[in-house]
Amino acid sequence: MWNSTPASAAGPLKDITNRYVGSAVAANHLASEVDYRSVLTREFDNVTPENEMKWGVVETDRGQYNWSGADAIVDYTQRNGKSVRGHTLVWHSQLPGWMNNVGAGELRSVVQRHITTEMGRYKGKIRAWDVVNEMFDDDGTRRASVFQRKLGDGYVADAFRWARAADPSAKLYINDYNTEGLNAKSDALYNLVQTLKQQGVPIDGVGFQAHLATQYGFPGGYQANLARFAALGVDVAITEADVRIPMPPDSTKLNTQASYFKQLWDGCHAVARCVEFTTWGFTDRHSWVPDTFPGQGAACLFDTNLRPKPAYTRINP
Repeated sequence: MWNSTPASAAGPLKDITNRYVGSAVAANHLASEVDYRSVLTREFDNVTPENEMKWGVVETDRGQYNWSGADAIVDYTQRNGKSVRGHTLVWHSQLPGWMNNVGAGELRSVVQRHITTEMGRYKGKIRAWDVVNEMFDDDGTRRASVFQRKLGDGYVADAFRWARAADPSAKLYINDYNTEGLNAKSDALYNLVQTLKQQGVPIDGVGFQAHLATQYGFPGGYQANLARFAALGVDVAITEADVRIPMPPDSTKLNTQASYFKQLWDGCHAVARCVEFTTWGFTDRHSWVPDTFPGQGAACLFDTNLRPKPAYTRINP
């Protein structure tokens, strides 16, 4: 961890906690926008590449790799003394098109090679990896991904074992959304992590994405949920936090958003093994939310002009 200044001392977010405080970032914005880079450097001590490490980006054509974006982000962190959350290795989305032609008999070796190649490139430079991402549906059943259909239940344990072999120093996480509170999906995730631990699978942590929306209410049992996972002997982390509101924003909506961010922040700090608080982008200028959820937005800690919003002030009074 980087800093442990008391939370009452106002300053950059990275200086008011003994957790890693991070944001997802995009390499093109990091390169071209001086103000974006300046705020990121000042406020955060951890970064997550938004898309640059996803399979469909690094290996669009089979056997031909493009590491330019990922390298740029890792180089930035090396120069500025920041840690990296690698995102993500095994995920049903943003896969290269050629994966559609990989048969069941070959897929296992293809996944192993992907994990080994990508983790090997950044060995010793990535603090934590999202090894398996979004493997459950909201009802707690396993998502019918290409990996589940063709490899069966064992693909998760295999992925973690391959990841440990590729970089023994990296912390290995499973990561998902709508698992922040106590519900069928978080129960399924809990049961899986418990089973993996019992089987000796090298899983170090559980990531809770925390993509929230004010119109749906704050997740019930949030802190208790983090605590029960931590009791399994794994670290927990808030990995992709944002809180979207109906547009346009006003003071009431922004105050509600601020209370959600504060609850996320305080719940993490109440659980000793909650080691990271990362947001999915830090400025509304580049948020994914408006394109994905029409009519909603303003989901980040900073506005489009990089001014801190009430949510930032509530976390860092």
